[in-house]
Amino acid sequence: MLTLGITLALLALFSWGFGDFFIQRTTRAIGIPRALFFIGFVALIVLFPFVQNDLPKLFGNPSNLLLLIIVSVIVFLAAIADFEALKIGKLAIIDPIVGLELPITIGISIVLWHETLTSTQIFLTLAIFAGIMLAITEHHTHLHYHKRIFEKGVVYAGLAAVGMALVNFLIGVASQKISPLVTIWFTHGFLFLLCGAYLVAKGELKRIVTDLKKSGWIIAAQSIFDNAAWIFYAFATTYIPISIAIAVSESYIALAVLLGVFANREKLKWHQYLGIVLATIGVISLSLITEQTP
Repeated sequence: MLTLGITLALLALFSWGFGDFFIQRTTRAIGIPRALFFIGFVALIVLFPFVQNDLPKLFGNPSNLLLLIIVSVIVFLAAIADFEALKIGKLAIIDPIVGLELPITIGISIVLWHETLTSTQIFLTLAIFAGIMLAITEHHTHLHYHKRIFEKGVVYAGLAAVGMALVNFLIGVASQKISPLVTIWFTHGFLFLLCGAYLVAKGELKRIVTDLKKSGWIIAAQSIFDNAAWIFYAFATTYIPISIAIAVSESYIALAVLLGVFANREKLKWHQYLGIVLATIGVISLSLITEQTP
């Protein structure tokens, strides 16, 4: 079971890496609300046949339904904070702050869910986090958090980090208590409804047909990869601790940076390459050690 959990977390890593790459292209082509709308729509339609038999039980259980509603609201608020931070702030400043979701998620899992990590697992998790921070930071001075308190978007980035940490944790909890597929179907379907309501209010819903004609394959790619990533992650948390699942899968950030090098011909500095190597070694080592842990 541990091997299966690690494999699913690794699949989430690769799916999120490619998903973020295509999400970036999609948001630039059609905007953020419509990109989220399509992600939610695909989840709602594709996953429905797999969850329909579980829905009567879900809607007949007020506590589980409340849990999913809470997760969905936090997903929406975290997304708003993240996008607002990226909109008004500098990418090089914002990304390392949002990356704090990894240690926050692990901290929440240990304190609230009573998960335990060995000293070796903690060390490797810190190595992965350090690698991610190096990979997404253009200049080492951007890691001086005490110097960026007055930077634009920092407050939103901090809220996004906390919000996404809660999302990571609660999706793991909901997947364990209810079902991974029901959890993703409900939360992404909720996102679809909220974004749909926003597009209707703005009079932009009719533009989705034009979006599909102009950017159909990119929209499909981002929707498939992002939903697949969350599904893989949700299933992974049912086989391995949430803290391990997020430590492994969060390294998708380093993969996304690497994809930017090959696909967008972006140039990295030596410390960013070092970060990618460190995160990769950390993920491989953590995976191997976790699989051997009794």
